[in-house]
Amino acid sequence: QRYFSFFLEEYFKICSTANEAIDKALIEEKSIYDRCGSKNMYLNIAVKTLRKLRDHDLTGAALYELLKDYLLTKEQLNENNFPQPNPEKNGSAVFNGIIKKAVRDAFRRVCSRCGKVYIVTSSGKHARKEECNYHSGRVLEQKVPGGLEKRYSCCEGIVGSSGCQVAKLHVHDGRRENLEGFMKTFIKSPPFDGNYGVYALDCEMCYTTQGLELTRVTVVDSKLQVVYDSFVKPDGEVIDYNMRFSGVTEDDLKNTTTSLRDVQAILLNLFSADTILIGHSLENDLFALKLIHDKIVDTSVMFPHRLGLPHKRALKSLMADYLRRISQDDVGGHNSSEDAIACMELTLWKVKEDKGRKW
Repeated sequence: QRYFSFFLEEYFKICSTANEAIDKALIEEKSIYDRCGSKNMYLNIAVKTLRKLRDHDLTGAALYELLKDYLLTKEQLNENNFPQPNPEKNGSAVFNGIIKKAVRDAFRRVCSRCGKVYIVTSSGKHARKEECNYHSGRVLEQKVPGGLEKRYSCCEGIVGSSGCQVAKLHVHDGRRENLEGFMKTFIKSPPFDGNYGVYALDCEMCYTTQGLELTRVTVVDSKLQVVYDSFVKPDGEVIDYNMRFSGVTEDDLKNTTTSLRDVQAILLNLFSADTILIGHSLENDLFALKLIHDKIVDTSVMFPHRLGLPHKRALKSLMADYLRRISQDDVGGHNSSEDAIACMELTLWKVKEDKGRKW
């Protein structure tokens, strides 16, 4: 009788009536009991059956309820620099946490890649053509005799050495300097089953005269199906398509007329303020979308770096460790749908793993 109540609890989640749930739980319990010759055998089979039931139930309202335990707290949203509504100005955002100071001069920019200051015109174009010499990798610390040594992951060059990459022009981020034009997801009527929706999303961006701007957005559901995927036309003139990271080319955007405002309208219709959004360092995507949302599950927080913030594990590292899959970044390609799907898969894996530990 011990496991009948557990079976009943799971069947209540997926059956349309209480009688149907009771009947199925009784059949499940009797089937296991009839084919077991000992108490230990019964317990082993019952536990495995219960796990399967719970794994199959990782959709809809049940998944939504489970993911509430992984939502970022208000403190974590601030700590990870998620955009928040400006209480003093509608359509404007604020953010908290440790960030690099932006250059306030309207005609000066700090290059996001090499850190140099460069001059722009009133329209945001470069006042002088100057190559950008930079390192594309992260700074890694390694122990050496006498202490620690810092080197770049891209070429193993020592920090402070000349860059191993060259671009035609300097570029700047700009997303946290322009905090206007933000939209907050709407509060909507509760759905009948209590499931406000669970989606994973990923954005691609390019560098323009206005900074980093959205070029593609992909949204997938909990069944790993793409529900929205669109290229997006930036407002500013493109300086660098950022293909090494985005995978979006000039040809992809050639005939694109979809604007950021168009994307916002679609997402505000698809999501509500209570929808759970999943992503990796999702604050960057929300800044690109100019979207304010608080129900967040972030895989960079769910699978934290051993050194803590500001360090975060790369998505491709999590994919290799937990999904046993190589990211397309490592084989010369990139696709935003791959990253969105990977975030959803990692989240589902984590939920199943944590549930399994209870048994």
